[in-house]
Amino acid sequence: MKYCQRAFGTIVLILILAIALSKTLVHLLTEAWWFHAIDLTSVFWTRLTWQVLLWCVSFVAYSAFLWGNYRLAMRNSHTRGWAVLQTNELALKAGVDRFFNLVAIALILFIALIAAASSLSAWETVLKALHPTPFGKQDPIFHQDISFYLFQLPLYEGIRLWLMGLILVAIALALAVYLLRGMIVPGDRSGLQVMDHAKAHLSLLLGAIFLLVAWGFWLNRYGLLASSGKVVFGASYTDVHARVLACLVMGVISLAVAFLFFLSLRRRSFTLPLQGLMLFVVTFIVFNGIYPWFMQQFIVNPNELSKEKPYIEHNIQFTQAAYHLNDVQKERYAAIAKLNRQSLQANQPTVRNIRLWDYRPLLSTYKQLQEIRLYYKFTDVDVDRYTLNNDYQQVMLSARELAYAQLPQEAQTWVNQRLKYTHGYGLVMSPVNRIASDGLPELYIKDIPPVSSLNLPIQQPAIYYGEETKNYIFTGTSTDEFDYPSGDTNAFTRYNGTGGVPIPSLWHRLAYAYDLGSIQVLISNYFTKQSHIHYYRQIQERVNHVAPFLQFDHDPYLVVIDGKVQWLLDAYTVSDRYPYAKPVAQMQGDNQVLKAGNGAAIVRDNTNYIRNSVKVLVDAYDGSLRFFVVDETDPVLMTYRKIFPHLFEPTDAIPPAVKAHFRYPEDLFKIQARMYQTYHMSDPELFYNREDLWQLPRQTYEGSEVVMEPYYVIMRLPGEEKAGFMLIQPFTPSNKDNMIAWMAARSNTKDYGKLLLYEFPKKMLVYGPRQIEARIDQDPEISQQFTLWSQAGSKVIRGDLLVIPIDQSLLYVEPIYLRAEQGELPQLKRVIVAYDQSVVMENSLEQALNAVFGGEQAGQKGTAIVSSKTSALVRSALESYRQSQEALRQGNWSEYGRYQKELEKTLQQLSPSNE
Repeated sequence: MKYCQRAFGTIVLILILAIALSKTLVHLLTEAWWFHAIDLTSVFWTRLTWQVLLWCVSFVAYSAFLWGNYRLAMRNSHTRGWAVLQTNELALKAGVDRFFNLVAIALILFIALIAAASSLSAWETVLKALHPTPFGKQDPIFHQDISFYLFQLPLYEGIRLWLMGLILVAIALALAVYLLRGMIVPGDRSGLQVMDHAKAHLSLLLGAIFLLVAWGFWLNRYGLLASSGKVVFGASYTDVHARVLACLVMGVISLAVAFLFFLSLRRRSFTLPLQGLMLFVVTFIVFNGIYPWFMQQFIVNPNELSKEKPYIEHNIQFTQAAYHLNDVQKERYAAIAKLNRQSLQANQPTVRNIRLWDYRPLLSTYKQLQEIRLYYKFTDVDVDRYTLNNDYQQVMLSARELAYAQLPQEAQTWVNQRLKYTHGYGLVMSPVNRIASDGLPELYIKDIPPVSSLNLPIQQPAIYYGEETKNYIFTGTSTDEFDYPSGDTNAFTRYNGTGGVPIPSLWHRLAYAYDLGSIQVLISNYFTKQSHIHYYRQIQERVNHVAPFLQFDHDPYLVVIDGKVQWLLDAYTVSDRYPYAKPVAQMQGDNQVLKAGNGAAIVRDNTNYIRNSVKVLVDAYDGSLRFFVVDETDPVLMTYRKIFPHLFEPTDAIPPAVKAHFRYPEDLFKIQARMYQTYHMSDPELFYNREDLWQLPRQTYEGSEVVMEPYYVIMRLPGEEKAGFMLIQPFTPSNKDNMIAWMAARSNTKDYGKLLLYEFPKKMLVYGPRQIEARIDQDPEISQQFTLWSQAGSKVIRGDLLVIPIDQSLLYVEPIYLRAEQGELPQLKRVIVAYDQSVVMENSLEQALNAVFGGEQAGQKGTAIVSSKTSALVRSALESYRQSQEALRQGNWSEYGRYQKELEKTLQQLSPSNE
């Protein structure tokens, strides 16, 4: 009978464990299938192998060590019963022993499972420590290679914390046993009496704790290189001359305390260790508190610059290196007014590619004109460049993705969601500078199916993988997929790509049904032997699932390569361990600069090292992934390449057609520009006094003041023959609005990634964006025109104010859009150009340039804005408005109505639709 009960109990336990583990095991099986389908099985097994190994090591180590300490405590107290049990009956004592053993086993297993689960994330730390790559650069204090801080030190700290947790739990477990078994009881005097065996056991554990404390103080010395101080980030004078000494002294004292605990094994009391603990506390107060404070107050503060100067130099040098700002090419930019028609003609690639379309109103326009059906969605607008009809030009484009949630509720069935509405279709592309007669963008690619007016055909327009593809779908089923709307009917298709995971059998479907929690996957009759399941279809989710150790840009951008719609995504290697390098979040300035469109941080706050070392190409049709190396010299990436040798493709394997669309990432450039606001100062005295702080310019958008974002341009740099595609960012001095410099990041293949800084003369005024906008606002005729448009039921939207450097001069361009108060179709109606003392607003960029530099549209003077006819209409409208308001105040309703009709007539004549 007892045997049957035990067997039944064992079976129940096995079933419980099987059910608990089945979800994990099935998920691991489907994960293996997914990685196999994208041909990255080695990545999956490398990660999983080390996770399982670390899980097993942690589980076994915790279980064995804690059980061993429990059994040792039980053996040391075998002559004593449980303090809570006042009986001499042996059978009862044995039953209680078994009960406490079961409780101890359950508790130990629970703790071991928690420890094992927490160790799963340590696989990356362990593998990086096992495959370090030297930086070839040492820190200035301890003379360790930078790789020590990024690769080995995190492992040492992790091992120490892991051991500390293990021993502390063992102490707690042993104490509980000794208290319950009466091995620790109140003494005759105040205090506790600890029996000899218990004392010896606890002394060993406490001695081990202080060995780990000593190791911690030793490692803490290196942590000073990443400490934050008042003057400098990293080890300061006080850190190097006081806190390093404190760590060494405290490490020696900790070793002495550990020795005293071991020495007390043969003694009957804790007298020696307690004396050692008192010495530890006193030494800690003196060396960690009083001594550094004294040095800072009486040695450093009175002579701060001279004392901190070497450490400020370290901070500047290492921060510049960590953000790749140490090789910025600096040039002088005269910013003189010497432009004329001839210089504009010589810089036609720059002038022709001035971006008149702001991505925000353009996205609204795309939505109104080209979404076509309620279930399509344009998520964002990307900027790129193409050679179209032999013309190198900048364009804006957006993918028409499927937004299933926008279908009517009654149409949101399982079949529609998973089998029918599987993909988006096509894209829209328009040049950055061209406007149709109705104020809308001229579309190079449009409609469904895509119609291209240039030599850029779209051979595979279906988008199965994108920014909006957040649900899993099935292809290769017995039902057709919706392809695109065609008049009053719909066109249908069958997927014939290589994407997705094959599910040819009932067992595959059973696994996915269990993993996804969907019975329909198992019982649906639509599946065939050719069926595939597609998941992890959202771009960032997909690439992050393969390489979670990389950080990815918040904005994948669309490219058309060889007729295929694809996505390019920038990947970064990051660290928070680079010595002396200031973290991004601790820099002065507006933190909103470092936010993505959804408000999320573009990097982790404590990041202090970043490289754009990888570009990822994702096919929008089959989801295939290619990780290209673009920085072969990055030591962090070199370490990851050792760990995952089959994941990354070398630079020379990048197809030229793909490389032609690489662009310098905006997220990285924002971080570098933010850091450069302070760290352009290489002189420690200048840095200490903060004499030359910069900031990012501010501008007005829809009535709010926002930080000016970097923007892509095609332009010819001073002294160069050809125009290139680059990202630029102006700077202004701190608390001033004039412009002091601008930075450019190259995106063209030959010079990709090079940073250039053009500084303006400090003794002359160079207008900044906010000053130009102030001049625009102060121009009476432009201001009147804005007011009249607003009264006519339109909303004036001022686009990005672009600063365009041309031949040592600066041209400012701001597009003006009108949008109906109740509508979402912005139209580009005016272009403002500011140059030197001129500010003009015309119907087009060419007319505005003519007004400034001469031409058939030029006015009588440099500040001409509109024609004489328009000026007369403006004055007439304002007079009618004043007369109507005066009649209203006098209560003369007939005169009020007459003047209102005159005003309406004049406004109709001024309306952009009549121009």
